[in-house]
Amino acid sequence: MCMLLGKWSLWSRPPLRPLCTTHLNIFLSTHLLAIMTAFNDAVLPPTQSVLLLHQVRQRYRIHTTYPVPQPNATEFLMRTEVVGLNPIDWKAPDYGFGIPELPYVAGRDAYCRVVTLPRLTSRLKLNDKVAFVSTDYRDLRKATYQQYVVGTETNVIRIPPHISPLAAASFGVAAVTATLALGVCLGTSFTSIADGPDLLAVLQTLDESCFAHDIKDECLHGISRHERAEPGDWVAIWGGSSTCAFLMNQLARLAGLKTILVLDTAKHGRLLASEPAYRADFVVDSQDPNRAVDIVRSLTNESLRFGIDCIGKTTAAYLSQCFASSSVDKVADSVIQPPGGHLVGLTGVPKDNGDLCSHSVPVKIFHEIEVVGSSVVLWLERLLEQRLITLPKVLGVVDGLEGINDGLDKMRRGEISCGRLVANLHIEE
Repeated sequence: MCMLLGKWSLWSRPPLRPLCTTHLNIFLSTHLLAIMTAFNDAVLPPTQSVLLLHQVRQRYRIHTTYPVPQPNATEFLMRTEVVGLNPIDWKAPDYGFGIPELPYVAGRDAYCRVVTLPRLTSRLKLNDKVAFVSTDYRDLRKATYQQYVVGTETNVIRIPPHISPLAAASFGVAAVTATLALGVCLGTSFTSIADGPDLLAVLQTLDESCFAHDIKDECLHGISRHERAEPGDWVAIWGGSSTCAFLMNQLARLAGLKTILVLDTAKHGRLLASEPAYRADFVVDSQDPNRAVDIVRSLTNESLRFGIDCIGKTTAAYLSQCFASSSVDKVADSVIQPPGGHLVGLTGVPKDNGDLCSHSVPVKIFHEIEVVGSSVVLWLERLLEQRLITLPKVLGVVDGLEGINDGLDKMRRGEISCGRLVANLHIEE
């Protein structure tokens, strides 16, 4: 027999009033966040190992008690497992550019695992394997020469199972740069490829206030819709053995453009012949630049309108000579101005390019304008999942953060070409 307490029996309590959906969501979100925070605090160390640059023209030095970076509410933390080495990582300290503060943490590419989630809704899950693309070099929390990095929804690419961790660390910044060079500077639309973006159209819907002063003109007025690169157009890529050019060639061909790669055929010809992903519509030897110019002009019937240089101002000057000569046709009493030529320089273009329109890739829109970063990483995810692009070859692996200096020395000596060097941090599963 149950005990009676006044009027009510313990066996006959009044029913509880159900929580409304809003209150229930708040309750669950609050407690879930508390649980996640407690979990993360329990498993994440307060300090980490990191490579620091203390002065220009010095080697990076490892520190083992550097604070783990802290994400904000819209960011998350990742564990760095493989780091991709980029030319900028040795050129910046050697020549003293692109270093906003000292000591400095470098590194732009990595393969990571997600170890915390943002407080808001996320497409990611804990332990997701991602390629991390760090274009925001001023935010040291997002530099990859450290064991933990801060990411956002718009700068990580989920990696399908068929992609190895080493390969996943090799391509991010190069793929983003190639996409922006083609999609923004040349106006190429990717809508016919795995539901890709039309970046030119996206940018033209945004208010001018969305753009930093130094890239506003490139993003809004760099190329008009009637001049954009269309399927069937030729595009010449000078320095075709670089990682960026390798991916650019693939994306351009997927979009229906005809590509000309100008490179050292004695050095890279065998690879071009044996690997389908490296093939272009035409390859020109770069050893005699003047001869290369003549070949490109002849091949395109002196009508080339699009070119991308991946090396420097000297080769960009040669590439500018490949373009169609400017001409104005007179019909009746009107003057018809044909579409102009567009020269993109990844590391600069000559000051005097005649009638050519010169372009610099506005890489910062990838991390400053959310709709751009999101559309690019989601598209790259689909390209990888559908096996529509091939990633660069990994030509060498160095051991841990400690091995990065030796790896950068190899790059200084020109020993790494037509592929990438990575550092394996040997994170155990």
